[in-house]
Amino acid sequence: MKNIIIILAGCILFFAASCIKADNYPAPNGTVNGTITDSATGQPFQSGPNDERLYVLQTNYKKGTAIPFYWDVQPSGIFNNSKVFADTYQIYPTDGAFVPLVYTSNGNLVDNGSKMIDVKPSATTTVNFTVVPFLKVEWMGDPVINSDGTVSVQCKFTRGTTDPHWIFNVTDVFFFISNTQYVSSGSYDNTLSTDMTFSGAAGNNLLGTTITLTSKDTLESDRKYYIRIGARTADNVNKRYNYTEVKELDVP
Repeated sequence: MKNIIIILAGCILFFAASCIKADNYPAPNGTVNGTITDSATGQPFQSGPNDERLYVLQTNYKKGTAIPFYWDVQPSGIFNNSKVFADTYQIYPTDGAFVPLVYTSNGNLVDNGSKMIDVKPSATTTVNFTVVPFLKVEWMGDPVINSDGTVSVQCKFTRGTTDPHWIFNVTDVFFFISNTQYVSSGSYDNTLSTDMTFSGAAGNNLLGTTITLTSKDTLESDRKYYIRIGARTADNVNKRYNYTEVKELDVP
């Protein structure tokens, strides 16, 4: 009986092995990189980790219907993917605090900026985008450490777009404080960070004015902090923040 079991097991392994086909497809080795630029500042678009993505669709998919997939974008507005199959793709940034490049209006698809790229094996394809932010958020001067150990900052926010379809009420402005360089709505110290919230159109009255924000509590001495201002509108999608660049704050 034992010998029969061994023989049967050997046959199963033989037939299983004969059904396995070698994977002859070359590994993905194309690279796609680029920068998303903020039209209001002319600088790379500032965001938080995972705030926006790149929509990617293989355009000559031959087996069934192609399903889009997504690539990450760094908070600095830069993206880089070095494991891309050679092929042609439609690509564009999406989900961020900016006027969508591709959207549906009255049942019709509006495309104001997607791009087609042809990725070659072992080659780099660079593709850049410019987006129009909902708000432009600016530092006004340098942070000030107060005598009680708190820190105050000043900022200003203005509209980034003039398109009435993408203008929404300003809902809040947030002074984010963190011990990491990824300071954002997803990474901040709640005991120090502070925000101003607005009802209805009240926040719109502060557009173009200088606002002062002060930390909730004192900052520890001999520490490095990372600070940033974010402001957002009641957009109908993700309600994500538009940001200033990150500043380092060394507390003596």
